Amino acid sequence: MLSDSTATATTIAEKPGVAAVVAGAPRVAEIAARCSDETEAARRLAPDVVDAVRAAGFARHFVPAAYGGAEGRFADMTSAVTLVGEGCASAAWVASLSAYAARYGAYLPPEGQAVLWADGPDALMAGALMPAGKAEPVSGGWRLSGEWKYISGIRFADWVFACSAVPGKVGPDGRGEVRFFAVPRADVTVKDTWFTLGMRGTGSDTMVLDDVFVPEHLTLSRLDSNAGRATASTARCHTAPVNEVNGLPLAVPVVGAARGAVRTAAEQTMRRTDRRGAPLREKPSVQTDLARSAAEVDAAELLVQRAARVADGVEATRDGEAAVRGPRDLALAVELSVSAVERLFRATGTTGHFESDPVQRFWRDVNTAASHVIFSFETAGSAYGAWALGAQGAEPGR
Repeated sequence: MLSDSTATATTIAEKPGVAAVVAGAPRVAEIAARCSDETEAARRLAPDVVDAVRAAGFARHFVPAAYGGAEGRFADMTSAVTLVGEGCASAAWVASLSAYAARYGAYLPPEGQAVLWADGPDALMAGALMPAGKAEPVSGGWRLSGEWKYISGIRFADWVFACSAVPGKVGPDGRGEVRFFAVPRADVTVKDTWFTLGMRGTGSDTMVLDDVFVPEHLTLSRLDSNAGRATASTARCHTAPVNEVNGLPLAVPVVGAARGAVRTAAEQTMRRTDRRGAPLREKPSVQTDLARSAAEVDAAELLVQRAARVADGVEATRDGEAAVRGPRDLALAVELSVSAVERLFRATGTTGHFESDPVQRFWRDVNTAASHVIFSFETAGSAYGAWALGAQGAEPGR
């Protein structure tokens, strides 16, 4: 029998030519915007938002078809996350990361996949993607202990993929092997640690595992997921190398939030007057500032959409280019988003600093998310420049 969320996602998917997650995203954005105060106060998504994310098909979008999933496109997920970001950056961030975390399930052995999606394809996932904790081999599997920080959506995830180095094993690159371990929510303890300026609603608290047993069929090698070596799927969403995908789940919510800031600022400006009572919307400087911010967000969205098309395999690149151009473009897209929102926030004046003003929330969220290390343009730009200039044996750009 289909759950309510499964039935909703199926109904949405029946709309011709529209991916379920794209069709459902506006409703998620509406609910998330309406619940934004509740979400911020609780420092995690409001329950209604979680239900909407699940019902819209985010959880199933990258799930293998064999388990009822959509095996969807990166471009559709990019569009959907952007739409949600216009309503609430935290909701977009969690929906995006949860959807992308589900991709890791495609690299589990078939027995593990059957366990992961035993109750259907709408199980929500979270990912602890940086190696931490301690994994010890035991008969039939592993014992996992330790703490993993900044796990977005951890409080309502059905499963968490915990990343940890494996002792005594060396991969083909000569480095110690790193594995992911699928852990059910019942085995997870959460420490309340997420007290931040922005992105408050992501609930990115600390996960604690205390000598948790993980059977072998619920583990996978990070080398396989990085290379796109899915266990039993040939879908592009499972075979795309991770370097063509890596920054998308993080950058797109920022672009969506920036678009929300542009829309909100324009709506506010339509109602505002200066000290003499003259409409602000008629001032050329106000018009120009809005135009520049809107153009920066348009450019940022074009960059993330192109990265998604490359990940989907519908736009070709030269050998080695996708691995360096994608991170460059996503880092620049975030920089453009920050610039756009900063300009709009300054223009709000004193009223924009009150917590009741949605522009200040977009400003806090965008600046907080942009501090993620993956968005360092110095790092991403230098890698692209080295490739383009043929440094370190790279093929020179033409």
